[in-house]
Amino acid sequence: MPWSVAPLRFGRAWIVAPDVRTLRGRWDRLVAAEGAEREALFRPSRARTTGTAVAALPGQRTGTGRFARETGPCPEPVRVLSGPFDEEWLLPDHRLIDTARPELWRVAGGPQLFAVEQGYVPGAAGPPLVVTGALPEGRSPAGRPGRIRPLFRRPGGAEPNLAPGLAGFLRERYGAVEPVRWLAWVVAAAVPSPAGCRVPLPADPEVWAAGVALGRELLDVQLRGALSGTRPRLPGGRRPYVRAAVPARPEALAYDPVDEVLSVGGGRISPVPAVAWEYRTGGVRVLERWFARRTAPAEPGSLEAIGPAAWPQEWTSELLDLITVLALLGEREAERAPFKAAGGPGRAALRAAGVLPVPERARRPASVLDHQEEGPEGQFTLV
Repeated sequence: MPWSVAPLRFGRAWIVAPDVRTLRGRWDRLVAAEGAEREALFRPSRARTTGTAVAALPGQRTGTGRFARETGPCPEPVRVLSGPFDEEWLLPDHRLIDTARPELWRVAGGPQLFAVEQGYVPGAAGPPLVVTGALPEGRSPAGRPGRIRPLFRRPGGAEPNLAPGLAGFLRERYGAVEPVRWLAWVVAAAVPSPAGCRVPLPADPEVWAAGVALGRELLDVQLRGALSGTRPRLPGGRRPYVRAAVPARPEALAYDPVDEVLSVGGGRISPVPAVAWEYRTGGVRVLERWFARRTAPAEPGSLEAIGPAAWPQEWTSELLDLITVLALLGEREAERAPFKAAGGPGRAALRAAGVLPVPERARRPASVLDHQEEGPEGQFTLV
């Protein structure tokens, strides 16, 4: 997957939130302010101030005039992956985002999937990459950057992002290889390394088929059932339930491994498998980071301080889903071992087949010439 993109850099925390109502409240507060107050609330950076004029993000209808003059309604928030397994909402206004990576926005939607490499941490447990259909920020919980690799190079699922010649090379050895099957193998077999994910290839077609089958199931769990059409669930007796309601403002998250109880303030959720609690990416517990993102104190008077008055019910539902996803992934992690050690064709075989070295054009985004995009101050640009 030679075309890759560096992580986004939002630049200001207030443009991302776990719920849509919060973002609309922050927008309304900002556009109601004027002059120096608006500038201070905005949190200017070297890349963005209220006087910056930039093009609209591809596929988004937002203003392109300077934000100092903005008085319009809040743009419709979009779903983003703000961290591994943590989907939140973003204000999709290019004037608010320091580094938005428009080339990713241009190919997002439809059948597109993004493989996000997790920043390398020697000896750290957890998956080397996370796959999502939402636009990913691209950073590990510890803030390490990872490359974002789209499955397709063009909108609408056109032109797989595979090295030229790789599809034919795989077809000769394993039979038909659609893009999603390739991604499934990557999910099953990828190994972290300082240079990025390493993906071995097996000598035996049956090993390939078994790895693809496992990878597809893991991929479906990561995508919350988008491939199968059925949301992931643990078996009946092991499904987590709310035993005591989460309080309005929970302050701490704790886990009891004996009773498999997750305490959310005074609320109690069980059973929660230990593997879900211990699931980490980049050395950080996913559940602890998810909770901290929703409860960390904010500076009084800032836009970040605008949020729900009490813990929303939908956050509890999202937490139950997240526990299920982490439990299912964690319990099957050991099954990846034989595929990570596959010893089939290597770099020499790929060079002999003309797959390597990858031509430079395959490492760049594809040109998209069939639509217009609005540039700064309402001008149009052709991409």
